[in-house]
Amino acid sequence: MSAGSARQQLSPAPRSSELQDAIRKRAEEIYVRDGRIPGRDLDNWTQAEAEIAREWGGPGRRTAIVVDVDGVQYVGEYGSESCDGYQPGEFGLGQDISVRFEADKMFLTRPNGKELETTIVHKIE
Repeated sequence: MSAGSARQQLSPAPRSSELQDAIRKRAEEIYVRDGRIPGRDLDNWTQAEAEIAREWGGPGRRTAIVVDVDGVQYVGEYGSESCDGYQPGEFGLGQDISVRFEADKMFLTRPNGKELETTIVHKIE
């Protein structure tokens, strides 16, 4: 198991190529608008995701959590049907948490000892 720290962000699902293209385009617009600052790709991506989610809205929205593990940032999405009562905010910003990985899944140990299962949708090294 690895230790990581967490922050949360909303993102829509499913991940259609049209949606991915819209997020990518918006993230690039944010990058250019903010002066092409290097090292802000995850911030630009999650901001673009949130903005596109608000634009596209509707049912089927999923929540994403961003976790830093040994300098690598993982974005893991989960839906209300698979979160076993998890509420956004259970993990504090920058809080150390236990994380384990299996294929494209990331499991975060919650304060109550249960695991939050997420699907890794983005990784930044």
